Amino acid sequence: MHGYVELHGHRGARGLRPENTLPGLAFALELGVDALEFDVAMSADGQLVLTHDLLVSPVTSADTGMATPDDEMFPYVGKPINSLTLAQLRKLDVGVRLPQRPDDPFALTQVPLPDTRMPTLGAVLGLIGALGADRVRLNVELKSNPTRPDLSGDPVAFTELVVKELDKHDKLARASILSFDWHVLQAAEHLVDRRFALIERVSMKPEWMSGLDLADFDGDIPAAAAAVGATTLSPDRELVDEALMASASLRGMPVAVWTVNDPEEASRLIDMGASAIVTDYPDRMRRLWKDRGLPLPEPVRPLRHVDA
Repeated sequence: MHGYVELHGHRGARGLRPENTLPGLAFALELGVDALEFDVAMSADGQLVLTHDLLVSPVTSADTGMATPDDEMFPYVGKPINSLTLAQLRKLDVGVRLPQRPDDPFALTQVPLPDTRMPTLGAVLGLIGALGADRVRLNVELKSNPTRPDLSGDPVAFTELVVKELDKHDKLARASILSFDWHVLQAAEHLVDRRFALIERVSMKPEWMSGLDLADFDGDIPAAAAAVGATTLSPDRELVDEALMASASLRGMPVAVWTVNDPEEASRLIDMGASAIVTDYPDRMRRLWKDRGLPLPEPVRPLRHVDA
């Protein structure tokens, strides 16, 4: 018998609407999720913007024109996010997925929304307030790559800026800080109550894990996450096994597994003790929750246009 298992919308609802966009996040809220997960990076002029990639992705972004005449940085696709100003980034259309390979799973299921612009973190927090979605947790992933500091900058200053923005909008109490760069988690330790240690195979290295070596923990990932002050472990689904779940349970550490789009796999992970499922398809998982008799997060009522 399981208690409450949280349903987290990955990049909003990436399988259904363009990722890391205002309409995508709003759609996830309207379906009903316990937490919205989205990614944040910093522009050249210090603005916090939603993007999964530290280089402007040709899959999620398309150039529409220059921010200023004869802009030497144009085209913007492929350029580092932190080399472009907010005005330049806002010229990108991020509402149409442009698959680079024929087997892109989201190209078939994601509804395109042309002329959608890259939002700021402030705009997202404003949307949350406008929708009255104050009970929904905000899982803010800070995109920081310790092997490429030229692309992501100082993780401490970045973390402090994100926390300041969350606090300004009175959203800090409902927010969690997530990162593969565990330096971010250490920077957030005394600033935010909930800190998710993201991990996948390529990040199981000291440079990502704030200098920790998994060998010193006998390969015990939850033990290493606890050592950097993480409150939740968030592993790639491929890393989850009974030993990992047992170690996390021993430490009282919740496990939020990403990215799970197959309901059968989600059901198996719930049986193993996962506390949350991070998914691109909240609609599929809501059906699973209902079938299993799990408590469902309440949908948020959409904003409605009112004629004058």
